Amino acid sequence: MLSSEHRVRPALPEDVPRLIEHMRALAEFEEYLGEFRVDEKALLARAFGECPECHIFVAQHGEDIAGYAVGLTITFTYDLRPTVVLKELFVAASHRGNGVGAALLRHVAAWTLSRGGARLKWDVMVGNHRAEAFYRQHGGCPDGKWMPYQMGEEGLKAFAGMECGFSGY
Repeated sequence: MLSSEHRVRPALPEDVPRLIEHMRALAEFEEYLGEFRVDEKALLARAFGECPECHIFVAQHGEDIAGYAVGLTITFTYDLRPTVVLKELFVAASHRGNGVGAALLRHVAAWTLSRGGARLKWDVMVGNHRAEAFYRQHGGCPDGKWMPYQMGEEGLKAFAGMECGFSGY
């Protein structure tokens, strides 16, 4: 159950230093800290700039940020309704088990609906059984219809190459 000392709200620019700390902790857990490049200037521009690329919500505990969630919107798909991608959901270890994650997920779900969204999607790192159990407990289920794929930077360079004649827009 979420403590009355916690509240979920949209992130503010002044939250950025603490958000970066949490993002680094997530990067360490997910084993990509060596590639982590987010800094305060970039996060301010991308989340709070003239054309925000994401929406960040924080669970505040007193003056501290207990956790955060990042939502990305795909403005329309086959049904002309938005899909929200829960890109990140993180709760500091000292705040786990008291409803912070559920409150963040619930807030993102409500935000999705308020934008006319038809679905909320996310990925769970293979082997993160605690996350799988958490999402199942709150109504999530694996999407057996789709298998995620990706093409990293080296693959993009090799595949796109200069032979395609692309010179930018």
